[in-house]
Amino acid sequence: MKVSLITIFPEFFPGAFGDGMIRVAREKGRLDVDIVNLRDFTDDPHKTVDDAPFGGGPGMVMKIEPIMRAFEALGLGTRDTRPAGLKVVLTSPQGPRFTQDTAREWATLDHLVILCGRYKGVDERVAQHLVDEEFSLGDFVLSGGEPAALCVVDAVARLQPDVVGCFDSVESDSFHSGLLDCAYYTRPADFRGWTVPDVLLSGHHANIARARREESLRRTLERRPDLLERTALSDADRKTLRAIQREKAGS
Repeated sequence: MKVSLITIFPEFFPGAFGDGMIRVAREKGRLDVDIVNLRDFTDDPHKTVDDAPFGGGPGMVMKIEPIMRAFEALGLGTRDTRPAGLKVVLTSPQGPRFTQDTAREWATLDHLVILCGRYKGVDERVAQHLVDEEFSLGDFVLSGGEPAALCVVDAVARLQPDVVGCFDSVESDSFHSGLLDCAYYTRPADFRGWTVPDVLLSGHHANIARARREESLRRTLERRPDLLERTALSDADRKTLRAIQREKAGS
């Protein structure tokens, strides 16, 4: 998979790309990252990428001309001419929230291009004609799209084949199955009187799996009940949730 990052702060990324799963994915040849400096596509001595908004008001807006030049140089075309397997996205607080489902979808692409927004925003014609979609990390505003882009690269890198040593670990992560993950413990079994649940020490794999699923459902119900509305649940899951709700009502 190839990821291209179009940014006015290319120095933001190299350090992070040398660590963790991104480093592993690159070393294994599963991920090719290209950092594109948008200022290289300006046409003035000051390498200007922003201007005041039409109609007045505070803040500056990223100009469409250098973005268009970058797109042309990279062979990205416009939204209507783009081939399958290539997606161009824009970081924006107005976009839909990036989720694990989004990460799974984008991880299957041949080429993902992330345009990092800055300032008051990006000329609206970029969203209208050049990018396929916008995305946001959540209901908050960052100084620029670079941190959001870094999160996306990390999320899709770990989903590439052979990057995470045990892919079962990925499949049990929070959000991957639609639920929050259960709690985990490691040695010692008793730390200053704080003990590990007995079922995890039992060696009975079926009971352990059942207890972990119950814990996952309980945590999701308590912390992110909204996830239950869009997650496929089995009859056993629904029975467990009803039992947990009765337990909470009686406490």
